[in-house]
Amino acid sequence: MMAPPDPLIPSSNLDWELIIVDDASPDDTQEIARQLEKAFAPHVQLQPQAGKLGLGTAYVHGLQFVTGNFIIIMDADFSYHPKFILRMVARQRVGGYDIITGTRYAGDSGVYGWDLKRKLVSKGANILADMMLRPGVSDLTGSFRLYKRAVLEAVIARTESKGYTFQMEMMVRARAMGFSVSEVPISFVDRVFGESKLGMSEIAEYAKGIFNLWLKV
Repeated sequence: MMAPPDPLIPSSNLDWELIIVDDASPDDTQEIARQLEKAFAPHVQLQPQAGKLGLGTAYVHGLQFVTGNFIIIMDADFSYHPKFILRMVARQRVGGYDIITGTRYAGDSGVYGWDLKRKLVSKGANILADMMLRPGVSDLTGSFRLYKRAVLEAVIARTESKGYTFQMEMMVRARAMGFSVSEVPISFVDRVFGESKLGMSEIAEYAKGIFNLWLKV
């Protein structure tokens, strides 16, 4: 006798599409994306931007080509493993949440490949934002999230940041607008190729963004 299916573990047979937004990467990203597009058509689309216009504009650009009611946004460097997508989908199905966000700082999550300084900066940034803005989310700077499409469109329309503070403002705005959010623990592995964009200018921008949101939200 077979056990009934666990509602928290959805079938991997999902109706899906993959929209790849590339903003003029100086490497072979677009060539690899074209190969994927050819191999997995019509499920995969490459929709490049003309240049580096910021994360927010990439979201807006990609939204033009989405046909589904749910959107999962993640970096394409495999810092976030796609296996966590099923956990996000399962959590949304069970709870009906507007947003499911991956967290590196709760449950059985983890961060791998960062030195102590980078871990402290990231964790400290989230603690500072939580103290001042009270979003009720343990990871404001991560970029692995599931949104209901209508919710993502509404939150983007209210979000003003374009750079490093974009992800933080998205979540703070979503909470202020009354949308429901749940977290799923994930593992983060630092990229093998390329360098992090985090520097003193990004840290200063993040602190300024927290203060500006504290005044407005």
